Amino acid sequence: MATKIRMRRMGAKKSPFYRLVVADSRAPRDGRFIEEIGYYDPTKEPVELKIDEEKALKWLKEGAQTSETVRSLFNKAGILAKHNGAK
Repeated sequence: MATKIRMRRMGAKKSPFYRLVVADSRAPRDGRFIEEIGYYDPTKEPVELKIDEEKALKWLKEGAQTSETVRSLFNKAGILAKHNGAK
């Protein structure tokens, strides 16, 4: 099963809030997911980002692919550097 780490949109209209989830790549954007690993709230000032680093690194190690946006968020949080350094 191919897994992806991607964002799941929540929140009201014009007020997005995203959860970072690990899901089967064939599942719809807001559909079933395997595990929630964090959240991202772009509406707050400053932007609120919380990622469970341990879970994220575990899934990256197991081969989960990230979406472009999640890759950018992981880069800002320093998770990709830790993952690439561990190889």
